Amino acid sequence: MKFLLSNDDGYAAPGLAMLAQTLRRYGEVVVVAPDRDRSGASNSLTLDRPLTVRSADNGFYYVNGTPTDCVHLAVTGLLDFKPDMVFTGINHGPNMGDDTLYSGTVAAATEGFMLGIPSIAVSLAGHSGKHFATAGKVVEQLVERCLEQPFAQPVLLNVNVPDAPPEQLGAMQVTRLGRRHAAQPVIKSQNPRGETIYWVGPVGTVQDAGAGTDFGCIAANQPSVTPLMLDLTAYGQLDRISTWLHR
Repeated sequence: MKFLLSNDDGYAAPGLAMLAQTLRRYGEVVVVAPDRDRSGASNSLTLDRPLTVRSADNGFYYVNGTPTDCVHLAVTGLLDFKPDMVFTGINHGPNMGDDTLYSGTVAAATEGFMLGIPSIAVSLAGHSGKHFATAGKVVEQLVERCLEQPFAQPVLLNVNVPDAPPEQLGAMQVTRLGRRHAAQPVIKSQNPRGETIYWVGPVGTVQDAGAGTDFGCIAANQPSVTPLMLDLTAYGQLDRISTWLHR
């Protein structure tokens, strides 16, 4: 198999190195990742300037752009083949619930999916970053399942793995996205020139972590696999909005 890898933590991130090490056991690996941390970049594309691609000492390509730029550039121009799968991560920190809308790691996988390639985003759901190897073992299970029974059509999967030793994990579970409460307010301060500056505040607390959610699954020390879709149409509101427009 031929794998394209990317992330949003940057090409030097330990999670990306673990992902590449894991997938090399199953085929050819090409890494195209941002030149720096681009967490929170979501699905943004760089349209106001050209992009450059450079090669690191370990053979990884790095781009002065977003995670979405990396996958888009790789598939539509840089590579002379179409990857069989796109893997992104292993992200340092969880990407669950509402957070998936902002995640550059999920966005990079989304771009692969939009280009017709089965794509999987993988995140280590803890901030200590001690057990990237555990997430690597979950990736092994996913690839082996793909080899046994390939996807009939492209899918987009968001995978979160507890930051714990592998022997402490339960079985992988298919989940839906949970929900958070609204984000906390911005943090206002002043810079040395006396100008008011703002930092984006912390994420909201978890609102829906019930049975079947990604939050609930991670709390139970089980890897979570959430299939995602891109159709944002609110089908349940079509008739109501039509009536509102035409009454």
